[in-house]
Amino acid sequence: MSRPATFNQNLERVQKPREKLQSRRRGTNAIALTCSLAAMAFGLIWLVWILFTTLKLGIGGLSVELFTQSMPPPNTDGGGLANAIVGSLLLVVLATFVGTPLGILAGVYLAEYGQKRWLASVTRFINDILLSAPSIVVGLFVYAIVVAKMDRFSGWAGVIALALLQIPIVIRTTENMLKLVPNALREAAFALGTPKWKMVMSITLKASVGGIVTGVLLAIARIAGETAPLLFTALSNQFFSLDLNQPVANLSVTIYKFAMSPFPQWQSLAWAGVFLITLGVLGLNVLARSIFSKK
Repeated sequence: MSRPATFNQNLERVQKPREKLQSRRRGTNAIALTCSLAAMAFGLIWLVWILFTTLKLGIGGLSVELFTQSMPPPNTDGGGLANAIVGSLLLVVLATFVGTPLGILAGVYLAEYGQKRWLASVTRFINDILLSAPSIVVGLFVYAIVVAKMDRFSGWAGVIALALLQIPIVIRTTENMLKLVPNALREAAFALGTPKWKMVMSITLKASVGGIVTGVLLAIARIAGETAPLLFTALSNQFFSLDLNQPVANLSVTIYKFAMSPFPQWQSLAWAGVFLITLGVLGLNVLARSIFSKK
């Protein structure tokens, strides 16, 4: 009779601290979950508010003239943002053609060739600085080395600034995607006598193409709405112009200028431009995520 009683007493002594510990863990988990949900709700409220305001004020400015006519003079009805839309597309496309190949090549070097070499370490360090640097710093840098030397604002300066913002994102994405490829694939290719350059082209890049394309699309979405670098480089143009040696109209700077103006016509066009940029960036993000999920 004494053994079962002693066993039950020992069992109670063990269970009580365990129950207290489990109760404490449940309480901590409930507090952490509540804080997480509150933070998520706080962010979603502002996001929904911004999207709702953009939709309400921006969709009213959509019209055929918005895509077919250039910017109107101050305090004038009519007009559109055709020159700004074309200018933004031109700058973003050229910056992508410049920045994407450089970023992919640098990412391939870091993942496949450099690895732990000193040059790769320095490159990663500089790339991390560029990733965290404010875009206005990049704009001032390009202003000092391009605009000040040429004595004029130009579309080419804007292309360089946007490319410098895009390259670090493509480098980081390319390197990370290539590192996810199993080393067994590389070893199998080497065992069959495949040269390293061919292994990179035919195996590792092909296996990570989905992630790299996703990174490029996210980089395009990043530079599509940049304003500060273009204020110091491409500036803007009231008229339709494709001459990259001169200031080029673009949506972001136009939105900034029109939104700060006292004219309601310009303010309506500014909200329409905000709606177009938001829609474009949202579409690129959805496209990037869909490509990545399929791969």
